[in-house]
Amino acid sequence: MDIEHTLSELTLEEKVGLLSGVDFWHTKAIPRLNIPALRMSDGPNGIRGSRLFNGVPAACFPCGTALGATWDTALLRTAGEMMGREAIAKCVSIVLGPTINIQRTPLGGRGFESYSEDPVLSGDLAAALVVGIQSTGVIAAIKHFVCNDQEEKRQRSNSIITARALREVYLMPFQIAEKKAKPKAYMTAYNKVNGVHASENTQLLRDILRGEWKFDGLVLSDWYGTYSVAEALSAGLDIEMPGPSRWRGSLAQLSVSSGKITESVIDDRVRAVLRTIDRVAPLGIKDFASEGTIDNPETEAKLRDIAVSSIVLLKNSGKVLPLSEHKTTAVIGPNAMLAAYSGGGSAQLRPHRAVSPFEGIRARAKSVRYAQGATNYKKLPMLSNITFIHPNNTPGMEMRVYHDPPSVQNRRLVEAFNITDSSCFLNDYTHPTLHTNLFYVEVEGMLMPEADSVYLFSLTVNGTAKLYVNGKLVVDNETKQQPGDSFFGSGTAEEIGSMALHKGEEYKILVQFATAPTSKVRKTGATQMGLGGLQIGGCPVTDAESLLFDAVNLAKEVDQVIVCIGLNSEWESEGWDRQNMDLPPGSNALVNAIAEVNPNLVVINQSGTPVTMPWVRNVPAILQAWYGGNETGNAIADVLFGHANPGGKLPLSWPIRVQDNPAFVNTQLEDGNVTYGEGIYVGYRWYDKIDREILFPFGHGLSYTEFQMSQLSVEAYAPVSAKVSGNVANIGHRSGSEVVQVYLCFPTSMVPRPVKELKAFTKLLVASGETEKFEIELDLKYACSYWSELANAWVLEKGTYHVLVGSSSQKITLAGTFDVAVTSTWTGI
Repeated sequence: MDIEHTLSELTLEEKVGLLSGVDFWHTKAIPRLNIPALRMSDGPNGIRGSRLFNGVPAACFPCGTALGATWDTALLRTAGEMMGREAIAKCVSIVLGPTINIQRTPLGGRGFESYSEDPVLSGDLAAALVVGIQSTGVIAAIKHFVCNDQEEKRQRSNSIITARALREVYLMPFQIAEKKAKPKAYMTAYNKVNGVHASENTQLLRDILRGEWKFDGLVLSDWYGTYSVAEALSAGLDIEMPGPSRWRGSLAQLSVSSGKITESVIDDRVRAVLRTIDRVAPLGIKDFASEGTIDNPETEAKLRDIAVSSIVLLKNSGKVLPLSEHKTTAVIGPNAMLAAYSGGGSAQLRPHRAVSPFEGIRARAKSVRYAQGATNYKKLPMLSNITFIHPNNTPGMEMRVYHDPPSVQNRRLVEAFNITDSSCFLNDYTHPTLHTNLFYVEVEGMLMPEADSVYLFSLTVNGTAKLYVNGKLVVDNETKQQPGDSFFGSGTAEEIGSMALHKGEEYKILVQFATAPTSKVRKTGATQMGLGGLQIGGCPVTDAESLLFDAVNLAKEVDQVIVCIGLNSEWESEGWDRQNMDLPPGSNALVNAIAEVNPNLVVINQSGTPVTMPWVRNVPAILQAWYGGNETGNAIADVLFGHANPGGKLPLSWPIRVQDNPAFVNTQLEDGNVTYGEGIYVGYRWYDKIDREILFPFGHGLSYTEFQMSQLSVEAYAPVSAKVSGNVANIGHRSGSEVVQVYLCFPTSMVPRPVKELKAFTKLLVASGETEKFEIELDLKYACSYWSELANAWVLEKGTYHVLVGSSSQKITLAGTFDVAVTSTWTGI
């Protein structure tokens, strides 16, 4: 379009209307000027579409940390292309991802969404994904800019950080992505940075992003992450999301008429919106179009490949792995039957399918038996897992929506539909006849117990609700409510009730729910949602001792045992941080008990961030499988039985205890402040600097074969670049992949520096008995510079730099040097 002509045709009211959403996922259309709406969607591990609740099925990719564990830029570019095509199928123009905040602590609730503790690994992988997405014509909105590294009171927390740490660690992934991929959109963080909210921070948005880096795309807020009118507009926040607007509309018009801002500021924001509309126009997406998806064997196979590439072989004593498909096998553990495909929050979506570890293993092995061994739910499992809809007996529950509460006789039904998941976040639910945030819902299902048992039932809500079993009130989460961490921190704690049920009898479960405006809970600093939601849990009471006893007896009877443990979307989620690094109660005891009775044991851990492993010396083999997306179980089975050779590497350090983490004493809010006291010493930089023992180092990952690096050559073309080259030989009996990791050390620097820092990497596939050559070019500005607060610029120091090449941060096998002759300074990208 002719942007300046279009701008001149817009009224002030129309201009302001373009600067916020009209609903949860769309911007405003202005038909008279042929300005279409833009549809946005999460996100970091798949394209959900325009419905968080009961959405269209989608391809779910492995979580961010799993993608980080691939260390494979080519693979992430392919993943980005797949995401772009899925976005087009869902009529989405802007993908809200990737997430590349630094994992400064294992306890961050959204750590699983991000790639790494290291800015170079994060930036290079993010750049590859962005290139892939944007090659399809879809725009990637890289997030969260910047320092949104924990969830506790995220909207009021203030990240206190030095300029050097901000530049070298937290901004660097974004800077690398901007240099290599030029994402066309950025999403701002919820938090403050050095006293000013990111969404109205002129240093971040105007001076650095648009000034130094010359970014010319769209800046949008995180959902409900706008906190002002004039300040956010002046700083450069183009779009407030979601809609309807709380801060723009008539308030923005008043800011112009009162002189708090000029109309030229509004025009600048509108230009960014119009440029974005122009950029996605070739997609031909129609306003509010219906959504599709891409579900075919090719997508399924590629998702499986990506999940396989992410799995890290942490330990393999005595070469227990790979297992034999022909031996008797026990699959034990609370994660065995659970397809932990994603963490919780806005990263979640409705997958085409979700394969559990047990399903994947059973499809490979000849003789497989199962025992639960322990539970790992934080809240009760979803009641929809064990209910059915009467009279057609389909799995799930029926949901009915009303304008009026149950007390109104003959109240009018808005609509009724079936749900298969009784975790219902309703914030983007819409219906043409609903015009307020207050409405009422009934959820009903039938339950027929397989044995006499006491059943537990629960309600967790952002709103109010009661649960009835055959007309008897069993759970009341209305009369009295306790604050909790549900629904992005704005919901209640779980309320639990119980009732004895009898085998073979039918029981009607009815939940009556009223939306968020009825809630009695208000939590400072939490993201307040418009409609809220409810989670309905239920399961029979279990006995921990019996579960463990049955599992141990099974382990004694088989040739080999696979124990599946870890976390899930209840333990790692947007909206709250983990309280500790421990596994759910019962998991450690289960592993120790099985290890005592069967030495042919493999432990599979699924989590997005590190967990404690007090049993690590007692078990011979450990696989870290993350949250693997749709194909989680199949990918695990491929590696377990040797159909694939594990090639993943840890994208973060794995501490022995949470107390060892550099940010341990600097994560709690003190008068709203979070002090980044560790400075630039994040992750492995900290463990190296203080010589702290660690469980598994950054970059670690074993293989079913062996590699040998040799013949390192370093050629410097100072002050521009240096070329690092050498050979990787596969001296084992299987083809496999190895990651060449290049670190730099500069011991004579004028400022304190880490012992070594990752500066480049490449992943090579090497056939058995073969040798592959690697060549890696270092941009010396990025590889050698530090940020000087005094000069307010990057400083590339003269001196001798040591090149350290290896297969992890603690397994360095080759070393060389190069010289920089003259000190220089620079800014920009």
